[in-house]
Amino acid sequence: MAEKLKIIALGGLSEIGKNLYVYEFGGDILIVDCGLGFPDDEMYGVDIVIPDFTYLVKNKSKVRAVVLTHGHEDHIGAVPYLLRELNVPIYATPMTAGLVQVKLAEHGLLETTTIQTLSAGETFKVGCFKVEFIHINHSIPGAVALAIKTPVGTIIHTGDFKIDTTPISGGMIDLARFGELGNRGVLALLADSTNVEKSGYSMSERKVGEGFGELFRGCTQRILVTTFASNVHRIQQVINCAVKYGRRVAVTGRSMENILKVATELGCMEIPKGVLMELNQIKSMPPEKVVIITTGSQGETMSALYRIAFSDHRQVEIKPGDRVIISASAIPGNERSVSRVVDELVRRGAEVFYDKYSDLHVSGHAYQEELKMIMALTKPKFFVPLHGEYRHLSAHAKIALQMGVDPKNIVISDIGQVIELTSRSIKRNGSVPSGKVFVDGTGVGDVGAVVLRDRKHLAQDGMIVVIVNLSSEDGSLVSGPDIITRGFIYVKESEEMMRDLKEIVVSALAHCAETNITDFATLKSCVKSDLSNYLYKKTKRNPMILPVITEI
Repeated sequence: MAEKLKIIALGGLSEIGKNLYVYEFGGDILIVDCGLGFPDDEMYGVDIVIPDFTYLVKNKSKVRAVVLTHGHEDHIGAVPYLLRELNVPIYATPMTAGLVQVKLAEHGLLETTTIQTLSAGETFKVGCFKVEFIHINHSIPGAVALAIKTPVGTIIHTGDFKIDTTPISGGMIDLARFGELGNRGVLALLADSTNVEKSGYSMSERKVGEGFGELFRGCTQRILVTTFASNVHRIQQVINCAVKYGRRVAVTGRSMENILKVATELGCMEIPKGVLMELNQIKSMPPEKVVIITTGSQGETMSALYRIAFSDHRQVEIKPGDRVIISASAIPGNERSVSRVVDELVRRGAEVFYDKYSDLHVSGHAYQEELKMIMALTKPKFFVPLHGEYRHLSAHAKIALQMGVDPKNIVISDIGQVIELTSRSIKRNGSVPSGKVFVDGTGVGDVGAVVLRDRKHLAQDGMIVVIVNLSSEDGSLVSGPDIITRGFIYVKESEEMMRDLKEIVVSALAHCAETNITDFATLKSCVKSDLSNYLYKKTKRNPMILPVITEI
């Protein structure tokens, strides 16, 4: 029986972020991207979410390389965690490689990792796969699509892309190459679905520069601009406007500083001499000569803009009349955080411009007509939508139908599902271990469903600790019960309830003594049950109850 190409998504389907795609043929595995996701409101205390690497670790002898399409966190953020488990080379463009090197250095993995840098148009071979980088437009330099030549045919993996006819740098997407590959025969297209619900074409990044110009022109106050740290083209346009209107630029926020360093070293940004200044210089500059570029476009509590808004930043304080430009749209789920920051900035007298001003942000992802154009050029036999919630994947599949792809040749997959591909057929066949691994501080995977459930319980209803000392001779009460509450009630205001709780504990222990119950597990269970029943009747709440019983 002829071998089949397996395509497995370990992230990036029915979700935005955490992109990781596996191409497997025979004894060779190629990994495309290795990104992280951000926790939702139910993931108390979790810092980031990464894919489950179980399948890759189990098959580590087959893994030949990790290929990265671009340098956004949802495509490279989990690389250090994967390289703790696998020692494999990385292939990326210079900008992406530079950002990955910063991450690996922080994790102490840089010296042991091989990173191969290539430019768009170059090809390389890993195992049975021959991979070509194709230049595309996105909101970060060095983004590429992949043409993966496999024993069963050519696969095009677009990564995140848009069609920008007037990009800030790097030239327009290489549509000609997509057309050439389409004429030679593309077996399958796997394409970005993020903006599939938006009709027409996405706006050019240059449109944002025009919006900046309108806000810089005639402004006599300081200007603060926040955007995604990785949006190098956006930062370049801020600097261009600063130069045009005679301002100097200071940068705050660790990720922004890292990006700026990497981008300038690689020549991805052009900053005239004397434009950048240290943050501590802004106090000695007249306000009409200052621009501050900062992180925090999503209202993140540890970001520079958040700390500035809430007067917790060491060097920058909002002054009445400051003009703040938020050049990003809120990621779904972050709207409340962004609103809180905007409100606080306005409260302190700042003039805030955010995403309701349409010229301050454009997307880096293709709209419907751009998606159709790539499909028309590549003429794929099979189609698999990637990168989006299920509704995005489904809408993209409908576009493929409109473009003439046979409905039998379209597969909407899910995380962990195995797609088997031959030159004549495509089908789902089984699944592999997959899911979400939570990173909390230095712990990776040690926070699971049970821990999250407990954290949610504590967050919603608080906790009660009951401390009792019993005699080791006859089990009688020696001291206590002492009751400590956290996040439930304020003890001094609920003295009557505290007396009731102590009486219930004493009564429960007495009942256990009468029925000759002496093992600690049962004693704790009785105390917990009686307290829980009382508290629910009295307060309609279910705090976590932790009985601590010791023998003296």
